[in-house]
Amino acid sequence: MFIMSRYIRRKGLDEIMDNKKIFTDKKIVTLIATLCCLLWGSAYPAIKNGYILFHIAPEDIASKILFAGYRFILAGIILLTVAQFLGRKIFILTKKNAFRIFVLGITQTMLQYIFFYIGLSNTTGVKGAIMNSMGTFFSVILAHYIYKNDKLNIKKIMGCIVGFLGVMIINFSKDLLNFSFKISGEGFVIIAAFIFSASAIYGKKLTKDIDVMVVTGYNLFMGGVMLALIGLVLGGRVNGFTATTSGLLGYMAMLSAAAFSLWTLLLKYNKVGDVSIFNFLIPIFGAILSSIFLGEKIMEAKNILALILVCVGIWLVNKKIKSKGNVI
Repeated sequence: MFIMSRYIRRKGLDEIMDNKKIFTDKKIVTLIATLCCLLWGSAYPAIKNGYILFHIAPEDIASKILFAGYRFILAGIILLTVAQFLGRKIFILTKKNAFRIFVLGITQTMLQYIFFYIGLSNTTGVKGAIMNSMGTFFSVILAHYIYKNDKLNIKKIMGCIVGFLGVMIINFSKDLLNFSFKISGEGFVIIAAFIFSASAIYGKKLTKDIDVMVVTGYNLFMGGVMLALIGLVLGGRVNGFTATTSGLLGYMAMLSAAAFSLWTLLLKYNKVGDVSIFNFLIPIFGAILSSIFLGEKIMEAKNILALILVCVGIWLVNKKIKSKGNVI
């Protein structure tokens, strides 16, 4: 964090966002990717508290979708406002680029969250967290077939397996001994993970021609509008806006704006596999932060072991190999 703050003091935000050298430096990439996962992990307790404060029942999928819509609409507005302030041309888009961003918003923001919320309502939180972490595998596999310089190799496979073990350990409970599988439950969560992985790669392609902040801002805004409309049509309601609830919603919007834009920048300048492995940190941070804010035990052996395993997995994927003979 000290290194990042030093960069921001020395250079303007606009210059930093356009500096490829910064976003390919291994230490900076590690810091930024970890920060993104920490922000996304903090959404776990924030969403739970949001449901309580807005009186959204666990089975009320429509209101959850509407709540997510409000969050992403606000996140998109925040990001586009910052982009406009930095001199980005947010209102000048070709029809082709506008359509491409619209497709990204429909897939990465709208479809992904609809499948995720429906799937999570039909399975346990433990299974949902584990199934959702499979997005890392999807990203690594898709990158293998799409990019010539991002092929699967032994260290990448081992890193993914070790990281996934960490996610399983932190989520371990008796629920895992129940091997039931429902398409509308675990299946939908897996579909959501695949959509996120595929759309992230699609977004990486868009950033070759369009500014990252513009792509991410419109992605979140358009997807958020569609989620809100669907939530309203299905009868969803989000009531009880106060200073506290508005502040919570504002925080969630800002974390989404920051995490998604930084993550997209990392994907733009780095290999998909090298960045995606950090996704295993999200459920780890989510569990730890939920423990802190819900007053549960944090220093459990399984939490420490899970974090160590995920860190080892990240190290395995990102460490350099001298020989080139490990590609499979």
